[in-house]
Amino acid sequence: MTDKLIIFDTTLRDGEQSPGASMTRDEKLRIARQLERLKVDVIEAGFAASSNGDFEAVRAIANAVRESTVCSLARANDRDISRAAEALRGAARARIHTFIATSALHMEMKLRMSPEQVLEQARLSVKFARNLVDDVEFSPEDGYRSDVDYLCRVLEAVIKEGATTINVPDTVGYAVPELYGEFIRTLRERVPNSDKAIWSVHCHNDLGMAVANSLAGVKIGGARQVECTINGLGERAGNCSLEEIVMAVKTRKDYFGLEMNIDPLHIVAASKMVSQTTGFVVQPNKAVVGANAFAHASGIHQDGMLKARETYEIMRAEDVGWSASKMVLGKLSGRNAFKQRLQELGIQMESEAEVNAAFSSFKDLADRKSEIFDEDILALVSGDNVTLDKDQFGFVSMSQRSETGERPEAVVVFTIDGKEVKAQSDGNGPVDASLKAIETHVKSGAEMVLYSVNAISGSTESQGEVTVRLQNNGRVVNGVGADPDIIVASVKAYLSALSKLHSKADRVAAQG
Repeated sequence: MTDKLIIFDTTLRDGEQSPGASMTRDEKLRIARQLERLKVDVIEAGFAASSNGDFEAVRAIANAVRESTVCSLARANDRDISRAAEALRGAARARIHTFIATSALHMEMKLRMSPEQVLEQARLSVKFARNLVDDVEFSPEDGYRSDVDYLCRVLEAVIKEGATTINVPDTVGYAVPELYGEFIRTLRERVPNSDKAIWSVHCHNDLGMAVANSLAGVKIGGARQVECTINGLGERAGNCSLEEIVMAVKTRKDYFGLEMNIDPLHIVAASKMVSQTTGFVVQPNKAVVGANAFAHASGIHQDGMLKARETYEIMRAEDVGWSASKMVLGKLSGRNAFKQRLQELGIQMESEAEVNAAFSSFKDLADRKSEIFDEDILALVSGDNVTLDKDQFGFVSMSQRSETGERPEAVVVFTIDGKEVKAQSDGNGPVDASLKAIETHVKSGAEMVLYSVNAISGSTESQGEVTVRLQNNGRVVNGVGADPDIIVASVKAYLSALSKLHSKADRVAAQG
């Protein structure tokens, strides 16, 4: 056993399985670069075989990231594994993560395969992957609910074929900490060649215990890799939260005694980037990255803090990237200062044309808002606010009329495939009227399943950030828009969601 804990981030793969959280190639690449700044050991960039879009995203990340291992998920079959290897060809360090279900329920009801067929498929798949890359991870899906004797046979076989990491997922969030920790320890003790692989944990948060289960897997079970996501993003109730794992191990080093490569100074920036890209707002009382994580309202607490911060804080806000002093840009700020701030925030543009487009948006915002904070800049470059694909919808202008006792009316000018159209409608309120105006022309037939407004910074002059989630024919997408005018932000968000809904790139959710 080693005293090094490997952090495996799956925000771009498992996190993206949250309904509406699917990301574009450029969005994934931006987040991957921030994860590299955070010094994440392994970045699971996606599921290359699931769609051409995900293949291109994995390939772009593999070519761009040099410091972290880049990983692609693959089902236990030759096609998926070959596709993953092809996408990872340009990586400095590549890993293929292959999986197949091993619980009796999954084998019978989902796979329609016998235990012996699953064992053979797992063995052959790892052997095939090992011939393509040196670093192969194997996961028995629904591993925690699998028969221990059978699971030991499968894991012994895949390690023998060259699996370098064994991940035991609690796929449905059924585990409790002590039992899960003992389960991992039992497997390590009973699998004869367990010392030939690094053991990993991957826990879902259905019962709110993903972080606790993961830490038990490390402390009791001896796992030395934790699979997690920024903000705990993930399908259903989410995944194990990276920031909570990292700060728990760092703050309680006296108990865990483990080292990590992670640079926690970049945690908050990563959290904000993921939140604004996906539209999943971080709750204020979220540990480590919530707006209230280091806030103190109680008089007793405030008095203690003034006398000695350690009375009520077990970690420093500055250590995870919070700062009371924020760099404020304004309309007199130049292009170089703006570009430098983009780099400090971990935002890398693909071309000078993208920098110029972002700077133009920044100057437009500066004309309407006296102070521009980091959150404003992140909002400018997140989602579809900087560049739009040819087949996307684009915002041009709008006007609306609203007064007490009268039904609001709105006129919206927007582009479809670069061609301007003008639409108008009334509605129950100015936002309703504006979105109905768009629908009078688009007729998408989509159902709005979420409309959320969030103030980016803390004043009435703040940009409003709006998230719109649309659902149509089983596909769920998020659109995010930001503007000091909340109605304009709503229109931008709706058009962004429509753009993703009409995108030709398929998004097929991975399993596991």
